[in-house]
Amino acid sequence: MDHSRAPVLEAIEAYRRAGGLAFTPPGHKQGRGADPRVLDLLGHDAFASDLLTLNGLDDRRMSRGVLSRAQELMADAVDAEHTFFSTCGSSLSVKSAMLAVAGPGERLLVSRNAHKSVVAGLVISGVHPVWVRPRYDEEHHLAHPPGPEETKAALAEAPDVKGMLLITPTDYGTCADIRGVARTLHDADKPLIVDEAWGAHYPFHDDLPTWAMDGEADLCVTSTHKMGGGLEQASVFHLRGDRVSPDLLKAREDLLGTTSTSALLYASLDGWRRQMVEHGGDLLGKALTLAARAREEIEGISGLHALAEEFHPLAFEHDPLKIVIDVAGLGITGYQAADHLAERHLHTGLSDHRRIAVQITHADDEDTVSALLHGLRGLTDHDFERRPPVDLPSGAELELEMRMLPRDAFFAEAEHVPLDKAGGRVSAEMISPYPPGVPAIAPGEVFTDAIIDYLHSGVRTGMFIYDAADPELGTVRVVA
Repeated sequence: MDHSRAPVLEAIEAYRRAGGLAFTPPGHKQGRGADPRVLDLLGHDAFASDLLTLNGLDDRRMSRGVLSRAQELMADAVDAEHTFFSTCGSSLSVKSAMLAVAGPGERLLVSRNAHKSVVAGLVISGVHPVWVRPRYDEEHHLAHPPGPEETKAALAEAPDVKGMLLITPTDYGTCADIRGVARTLHDADKPLIVDEAWGAHYPFHDDLPTWAMDGEADLCVTSTHKMGGGLEQASVFHLRGDRVSPDLLKAREDLLGTTSTSALLYASLDGWRRQMVEHGGDLLGKALTLAARAREEIEGISGLHALAEEFHPLAFEHDPLKIVIDVAGLGITGYQAADHLAERHLHTGLSDHRRIAVQITHADDEDTVSALLHGLRGLTDHDFERRPPVDLPSGAELELEMRMLPRDAFFAEAEHVPLDKAGGRVSAEMISPYPPGVPAIAPGEVFTDAIIDYLHSGVRTGMFIYDAADPELGTVRVVA
């Protein structure tokens, strides 16, 4: 296919060149009605390109095929058979993918290192999760994706499952043996869905981890905004084989997705695909070189350590563009390090009780990496307050009893109780340290003393709880 073409971008350009007058949404009428103060900040072009897909980029019958051609080009670029764009983020895309494989009351293998969006999908759908425990590193307190062995054991216990949802890579960049997991499932004629939100760039460079489609997955979801060039909320489904129906997947996405899709998000997906096909090898190669340099220099900063060998053998692969930095040698938490850097206008992604994680992408250069290294060196000179340690549970203590289905617990009659009185009670909410946003306890799971101590001490030390009814965890929401 001709990857120099970008159908969505070309349609926006043609619309603007024609100078038509729209008597349709959006009400700002390509910026004519936007507040001048907003235009000064965001720019007129953002509003001028904010168009409807129907009766905007295309006609009411979509006869010009603008979106379908853009999706076909994306599928060709990554060697998928079908590709669908989504403008509601991978949080919606993963819900649609789950519903394309399992329905209410049906069982699905789900790796327990799932993002809160996956648990939300279980609540919405009524799907019965059969948790597949991640590979837990007791020394470093890190959860890595499950592998073929864990999948085979879960299948043996639940042979009636409709398939599996595997989350890889993690927010720390650690990856599963996708091919091994896929073959385990395919031997049982079950489909594999991969939540590969952090791996949209993998198809475009050989030195990056295995791309889900190359790993024989049936369906994967990617967030092109995370490590790629898409705007926030730009997401893509990729499908191969006949275990998941493309028509069924599209119907599920239509059920959950917006009818007011953003041409701006579509355009960013279209343009990023073209950029990666034409220049991705060079751009990602330079990013890999920058990341290697950053990792080497971090190792030379007293009190800091960039994790590498520690990920193996529990993780099958690791994304070298994700740099996980242990700050415990400075006697501080990752929360403190992240806050200190943010005050100096250097914003990191993940932070936990002893680490921060930074990502290097094709957008970085010598200047951005030098600024990062300068900020990291500044950590060694600062006099930080000493905070009490987080009471970390063991891997076994993270395996909570699921007494009710997530949907049933979430919609059950609930009450608020003090966290230290919640032992033995069934959670009616998600409580997710954020980021990475993996629930420490999900609806339907039972509070234990170990989880209570972990959450109490985490909040005291600086952990951010995004989704609990009481973010300070004075009380928690439990089934009445």
